[in-house]
Amino acid sequence: MRSVFRPALLTAALLASGMTLAQQAPPLQEQMTASEFRAAGLDKLSADELAALNRWLERRVGEQTAAAVEQAREEGRQEVVTKNRGFFHFGSEEPIQSTIAGEFRGFGKGRRYTLANGQVWEQTDSASLAGVRRQDIGVRIRPGAIGGWWMQVDGYNTTARVQRVE
Repeated sequence: MRSVFRPALLTAALLASGMTLAQQAPPLQEQMTASEFRAAGLDKLSADELAALNRWLERRVGEQTAAAVEQAREEGRQEVVTKNRGFFHFGSEEPIQSTIAGEFRGFGKGRRYTLANGQVWEQTDSASLAGVRRQDIGVRIRPGAIGGWWMQVDGYNTTARVQRVE
């Protein structure tokens, strides 16, 4: 029967062994007890075959570690982009979509709007939308051409220039 090493198993083995990225994996015969080594049939390998297997394993663990580090790095970058969107543009033209938590009473310069996603935006222009009283209204905030942001609520065409304050 032929054994196949899966990336998840190698990554789990690497993490379980407590190795850091800078460490080199010790040979199999040092990682296993003598009985485990025999039970896996590795004692039947020649010294050259065992050395080749150790080199392959070391290379494979290195590849999987590098891939895991890159994936974690990208996930961290995405978290920073999502968390800080509105403070910075990040090149995305996708609008921020949420709802205004609580009652929306129209637009007015200096008003603050707290979104259900936790973001707080303040209106910086004099756009007005008077006489509106809506609960938990949907909102889209899209980036403008020169770094500004524009807010529009569901059911109305009026937009207001806003900036994220929290």
